[in-house]
Amino acid sequence: MDKIFIKDLQVYGYHGVNKEEKKMGQRFLISLELYMDLSVPGKSDNLKHTVNYAEICEKVEEKFRENKFDLIEAVAESIAKFILSSFNLVQGVKVNIKKPWAPIGKPLDFAGVEISRFWHLAYVGIGSNMGSREENIHSAIEKIGIATSTVPKVSKLYETKPVGYIEQEDFLNCVIEIKTLFKPEELLVELLGIEGQLKRERTIKWGPRTIDLDVLLFDDEIVSQENLIVPHPRMHERLFVLQPLCDLAPYKLHPVLRERIINLKENLIKNEQDDVKVYDIISK
Repeated sequence: MDKIFIKDLQVYGYHGVNKEEKKMGQRFLISLELYMDLSVPGKSDNLKHTVNYAEICEKVEEKFRENKFDLIEAVAESIAKFILSSFNLVQGVKVNIKKPWAPIGKPLDFAGVEISRFWHLAYVGIGSNMGSREENIHSAIEKIGIATSTVPKVSKLYETKPVGYIEQEDFLNCVIEIKTLFKPEELLVELLGIEGQLKRERTIKWGPRTIDLDVLLFDDEIVSQENLIVPHPRMHERLFVLQPLCDLAPYKLHPVLRERIINLKENLIKNEQDDVKVYDIISK
């Protein structure tokens, strides 16, 4: 991927574990690599198609001085998140912070940290069959947007029969696309927290619920942990997942099965006669 370099921006700041560091301050050197597509500005020669180096340096310096952190790890994290959230063209960033005057009592050029952060694209399945189902889903989408940064796309809303435990009301289901800086396990924690806020209770397996939030896909990653499996292990068996996912990403490739989502849906329809009908379209 193309990238823009900014090397050793000198900033005076007040970060460090020692009290003297926060009181007296010291010089830091900040280097950035901004990952983005430079083909458009390369052809147009127009500043609006790229990022302004001067603006980046000015705003990063302001962000650097905004708080006093103990660890430069925390400073680097805050700068990376700030850049990605503030400059839409930037898809990823590498932040290198050097501390030339690190008080460790040994001769050295500098101590420092370097981190890389990128936007991730994930798909989350949402379902509800208790209370005001549509209101529950709208609330979940709003909370997910606040927690994860943005929800670029929302599928149509579908009404479906319950699976597994059938002695319950029909579900409303949809899928959303989210843009997030979270790792998969961090995203799971956020979704579980939102389920808790919306009074989700786990008393019966596959039973009724106010809200159900499932990580379906996360970039092209394959995750296998005790509490999280991505891609979702049963998504290819569920039309109420594949149908709304096709609204958003029909040609997305399933990382494990190596099949397009639309092909998985069509194969499932051939083999099953699921009662899935369009209920409504959620306004974004």
